[in-house]
Amino acid sequence: MSQPDPGTALLETIAAHVKTGLAPLADAIDREGLYPADYLRHLGALGGFGASIPPEHGGSGLGLATQIKITTEVGRECGSTAFLVWCQSSCAGYLLLSPNQAVRDRYLKPVAQGSLFSGTGMSNAVKHLAGIEKIHLTARRDGDGYVVSGSLPWVSNVGAQHLAIAAASVEGEGYVMFAAHGSADGLSLHPCPEFSALEGTQTLNLRFKDARIPAGDVLAHPSQFAQYMARIKPGFILGQTGIGFGVVEGCLKTIRESNASTAHVNAFLDDQGPDLAAALDALKARAGALAQQAEAGEAAVLDVLRLRARTSELTLAAANSAVLHAGAKGYLMRHAAQRRLREAVFVAIVTPALKHLRKEIHDIEQAQAGGRPADAFKPGPAAHQTEAAW
Repeated sequence: MSQPDPGTALLETIAAHVKTGLAPLADAIDREGLYPADYLRHLGALGGFGASIPPEHGGSGLGLATQIKITTEVGRECGSTAFLVWCQSSCAGYLLLSPNQAVRDRYLKPVAQGSLFSGTGMSNAVKHLAGIEKIHLTARRDGDGYVVSGSLPWVSNVGAQHLAIAAASVEGEGYVMFAAHGSADGLSLHPCPEFSALEGTQTLNLRFKDARIPAGDVLAHPSQFAQYMARIKPGFILGQTGIGFGVVEGCLKTIRESNASTAHVNAFLDDQGPDLAAALDALKARAGALAQQAEAGEAAVLDVLRLRARTSELTLAAANSAVLHAGAKGYLMRHAAQRRLREAVFVAIVTPALKHLRKEIHDIEQAQAGGRPADAFKPGPAAHQTEAAW
């Protein structure tokens, strides 16, 4: 009897774990703000965060495409937890690609295996580099390390015993990307206002006041930053498609269940289940191809941005259709369609938000039309503006 390939076996194991371990928690995660720490630890032990990480660093080496499929499996039951899977697996990806061995040796394996949780606080830097808002953290040199000050308003999957990865501007040099432990001197964690969804993501305000970052916690120094960001950005963005894909899968389930009794009238709605499913399959196939290119350092960022934008658009359409298919039941807070609608909006506003994606796509297309490359690391004229970010 032939054995399933490792990727299929892992996905089947995680799918079963999602049904038994996560599905019973989904309502409490959404409505009570439960942070599913125990579930995440178990998922990490199964390999849920390390598909794109080589075995010698604590992963399975199955690739980014498999990691996206894992996030999709989790998102079928809970978009909030799928977002946490993206946070954790993205941080593992950042560490893997860091040119600095010390930070890889210290953090990569525990993050990939889920014994050390990590939040990605890169939203502000990514938006700053796109000319959308000012950089919130500043750093000054301190020997071979840095001293960081400033505030990041909303960073998820963080805590006193967690890691946070962020970036700061270094006057006259550029930017530094670093890791900071939640209990580090000079770093304080503060609660955020209540959100309409994603309350179970342990999202906090991070305030740095002369927090010292040793050289061993630096992922990229200013001289390394531009090349490093170009390397990690495609994976950062592609990984988020799994959140949207999972939410769409959940919406399709609601549509199928609603059609069991009201298909005769649901037939008059836009965005029918088979059409949404076909669009989802096409996006999944594209994500798989781009994931392979990203790992080889060959993914065109414009293609990645377009796919991510289309994922947001499809997720919004599917969630809206699911509510309409469910009818009055879908307007109940306890109905899955209501949760999916709020999760879908999050997919479209988490950095890079749909408006951000469209701006970057426009900027690159305009640059290409003018015969010049777009500079991904030179903030535009709107960089003085401020917008709260995940």
